Amino acid sequence: MASVVFYFQVHQPFRLRRYSIFDKGTDYFDEQANAEICRKVASKCYMPANELMAKLIRVHEGRFRISYSLTGMAIEQFGLYCPEVLDSFAELAETGCVEFMAETYYHSLAFLYRRDEFIDQVKTHRRKITELFGQTPRVFRNTELTYNNDMAEVVEEMGFEALLTEGADHILGYRSPNFIYHPPNCPDLRMMLKNYRLSDDIAFRFGDRGWSEWPLTTEKFAGWVDRINGNGYVCNLFMDYETFGEHQWEDTGIFQFLRALPGTIMGTSDNDFLTVSEAFGRYPVSGELDVPHMISWADTERDLSAWLGNSMQANALYETYAIADEIRNCGDETLLEDWRKLQTSDHFYYMCTKYFADGDVHKYFNPYQSPYDSYINYMNILDSIRSRLA
Repeated sequence: MASVVFYFQVHQPFRLRRYSIFDKGTDYFDEQANAEICRKVASKCYMPANELMAKLIRVHEGRFRISYSLTGMAIEQFGLYCPEVLDSFAELAETGCVEFMAETYYHSLAFLYRRDEFIDQVKTHRRKITELFGQTPRVFRNTELTYNNDMAEVVEEMGFEALLTEGADHILGYRSPNFIYHPPNCPDLRMMLKNYRLSDDIAFRFGDRGWSEWPLTTEKFAGWVDRINGNGYVCNLFMDYETFGEHQWEDTGIFQFLRALPGTIMGTSDNDFLTVSEAFGRYPVSGELDVPHMISWADTERDLSAWLGNSMQANALYETYAIADEIRNCGDETLLEDWRKLQTSDHFYYMCTKYFADGDVHKYFNPYQSPYDSYINYMNILDSIRSRLA
């Protein structure tokens, strides 16, 4: 038996408006662009995908199981611009077949710079998920699956039972992402690793007519899943939810593929679908996995270079967290909220200069003409934040 664990990240950043050194206002976010993008993705992805997920749960009588994490930034924008999306996620929660996970509320890289800020953001997110969906998350996933051993200890201290990260080859070595592991010094904390080859077949290669496996049929994919039997317990398919209808447009056949996939997989051997918690509750731990350096699910390197690969990104992140003590203690909730929204990892992603194999990924909904344009705009806003502090 191989259990498919479908996990989806749902995220939209608060994009920044054009802000020059001559601007004096505190309106940093492009409300018009954020509303347009959020509603566009809701109509192309979130609403039709949620409707299909609910139908699959009904058709398969609860045997189809899925897991999500919705960032605080996405939740806030749904509330502002398309509350029907939140309603549809709440309806999925009521089926009992959907699990929601915790992460940093602001989809930030706070763990790298401020552990107290990281912990506060995770607690805020956990409370919000409980409030919205009646679930207290048992599983943690950090922003873009960034992770190392140090994070495991903090996550365990916060009471989580498991975490998700990338099944990076340079970490796994001869081992497989299709088993469950535990971090060093945390024998009771479970690690679930993304099977990036099969995940990316859906998320990135599905509509690529130049791909040797195109067209990807459910029978072909189910056969790949079935091969895991005897060499693993789980097939962890982790991806952006925007895969359905946005990254892979409807005319690629992505929704038809998703509609047929559960039945095809469950019709092969004894394969099934589980939520993350159900998976680590059913299967044993296969050993310890040491991750001394930070990894992520981003780009071909699976490291932090998407956000810290050049001097602009490093400087912007350093300057953002250099004022953390003053901001956190200033007593101005509006200023604190603005600063926290500036921590969203997308702002630093837009500064990335890796326009080679990963270039198209970094251009997705990028409002800037160049990484340098992004850096200048960001630093102008950060300077305004510092002025308000003073």
